Amino acid sequence: MPSVLPLGDPAPSDGLLPDQAADGAGRRAFGLYVHIPFCAVRCGYCDFNTYTATELGGGASQDAYADTAISEVRLGARVLTESGLPARPMSTVFFGGGTPTLLPADDLARILGAAVEEWGLEDGAEVTTEANPDSVTPESLAVLKNAGFTRVSFGMQSAVPHVLKVLDRTHTPSRVPQVVQWAREAGLAVSLDLIYGTPGESLDDWRFSLETALSYEPDHISAYALIVEDGTKLAAQIRRGDVPGIDDDDHADKYELADQLIGEAGLSWYEVSNWSRTPEQACRHNLAYWRGDDWWGIGPGAHSHVGGVRWWNVKHPTAYAGRLAQGLSPAAGRETLDAETREMERVMLEARLVSGLAIATLGESGRRAVAGLMAEGLVDAPAAIRGTLVLTLKGRLLADAVVRRILPD
Repeated sequence: MPSVLPLGDPAPSDGLLPDQAADGAGRRAFGLYVHIPFCAVRCGYCDFNTYTATELGGGASQDAYADTAISEVRLGARVLTESGLPARPMSTVFFGGGTPTLLPADDLARILGAAVEEWGLEDGAEVTTEANPDSVTPESLAVLKNAGFTRVSFGMQSAVPHVLKVLDRTHTPSRVPQVVQWAREAGLAVSLDLIYGTPGESLDDWRFSLETALSYEPDHISAYALIVEDGTKLAAQIRRGDVPGIDDDDHADKYELADQLIGEAGLSWYEVSNWSRTPEQACRHNLAYWRGDDWWGIGPGAHSHVGGVRWWNVKHPTAYAGRLAQGLSPAAGRETLDAETREMERVMLEARLVSGLAIATLGESGRRAVAGLMAEGLVDAPAAIRGTLVLTLKGRLLADAVVRRILPD
């Protein structure tokens, strides 16, 4: 969740949504995102809306945060009802951050319990928390499992100490197999998050990280190219020449290696940066984002989307807690997407999935572009002949460029 909020229209203090939000709601899944804005250390590459414990106090403190988040859960349930949306149980829940597991497991369980009380939870729903390897214990993972969590996503990032040091990660590589084992013993599915392209990371370093992660036999792997965000510590280090810059060719080589090794280990890509051992173990919460379903985002800076209405909360935890304490919506702004924007976003997101994009739904220029993409080896020719645009490996490397060519005029 980037720390800079977008521009938009003012959001009403009661949070009520326009009539458009209810249109077709019964046909869309509903999920919950819970942002926990706390980190033990601010990583030098991170531009997310996060804070260390010493930066906050009062109603924004870690001790008070669960109660504050629960108050937004209650408000969200009321807003959806009063805005005329049908009752829908949650199909996915995702706790992200920050480091959600810096909060006591009992607090995470209380937030989840309040959400289930208000909205209900589908049978077989996916409930995930992100975690740093040094922020969990066997006992905390068992509490989460007993509370209804089904999945944990560990921020491994790398297995190479000097790479972790550049990223300001606080765990040691030896901690990762330990926490994976604890999660397995608790009965939780395991995802590992990796980052490639860190300054000073060689191709052999990246190979070692991949092979190490795969040796733990995770159910799911995410591998993201490092993006240097303006205003971060890493951006300043690169600008001063303290560490080398980012190389696009290096990123491409590392993505190709990731796809090769992860595929050989029995996991298949389902989104450009994500692989799962089986289709059922793909992250259903992220798929809901990419497919345009509805979700409510809890927490400072969290974004929500319901029926083409998107809104975002005030950024700072103190302001967030203050608005909720007054019984006000914490939304800072919102936008109502028109048909053209929704179509553009649908194309951008569905084109990144292995399930692909129905070519017949593209505009005339987009359909014409597909033939050129086939000729260049950017989309799978047999799939395109059957009417679906699916990216090849080369196409995934150039995904943004491919999307631009098929977007509506």
